[in-house]
Amino acid sequence: MWISDAWKDYELIDCGRGEKLERWGGHLLVRPDPQAIWDTPRSHPGWKRHDARYARSSTGGGQWEKKDLPPRWTVNYRSLTFNIKPMNFKHTGLFPEQAANWDFAGEQIRRAGRPVQVLNLFAYTGGATVACAAAGASVCHVDAAKGMVGWARENAKSSGLEDAPIRWIIDDCGKFVEREIRRGRQYDAVIMDPPSYGRGPSGEIWKLEENLWPFVALVSQVLSDHPLFFLINSYTTGLAPSVLTYILEALISKRYGGHTDSQELGLRVSETGLALPCGATGRWLAD
Repeated sequence: MWISDAWKDYELIDCGRGEKLERWGGHLLVRPDPQAIWDTPRSHPGWKRHDARYARSSTGGGQWEKKDLPPRWTVNYRSLTFNIKPMNFKHTGLFPEQAANWDFAGEQIRRAGRPVQVLNLFAYTGGATVACAAAGASVCHVDAAKGMVGWARENAKSSGLEDAPIRWIIDDCGKFVEREIRRGRQYDAVIMDPPSYGRGPSGEIWKLEENLWPFVALVSQVLSDHPLFFLINSYTTGLAPSVLTYILEALISKRYGGHTDSQELGLRVSETGLALPCGATGRWLAD
């Protein structure tokens, strides 16, 4: 398991009974987490003194029960600054477990000793984008949601990367990649965080189990002659990390050599010292 344990402004304090208690900067949040199926004492006072809790509704969805919480604030990770905004469906605009991947990508870029072009697909609010840009890469950030791209630009500005070489693209990721193939554009590294399920702008249905293989095959066509890394995130329940290894080995290693490693992502729980699993990542890396 790859554990994101270098945070100062984020802390997973405790978890259990389907919820987790977190510190985001100076604010305590309680949010649902389907992985936390165990029953623990909840002895930490934050369970009762939290600033906000996302409560599930019996009819689906849910809402924030806020006590004393600003509409937005910032948290820092190393040299990066992110804007946090509690959203519908429990999200805050950042997945702290992804810091392990930000560190991985940044290290590969800095060690490369050459200009690196990164393609970040389903790029959300740009955690990986700003991490790669801070390491010196040129980044193409692609997401179909205009609001998420705007939020990512805010994060870049807050991180002092407003003038970094980042292309901000609001588009369907598949259609964008198809156009990049026709244009002959190439990238040295790819990061993708595809949804488990979604609908395209024309009503197309995306199911990760059905669409990930052909999508990775498509994206592999924009890789440069000497690519650096290829990273796939998955939050699909029941999909083993080794599935990502198989896909990357079959489509990327077969052509470029290198090696693949896939693991769960995790966050250390302060109260117990154990790790909460938070999805999976597959990483292909050139030799």
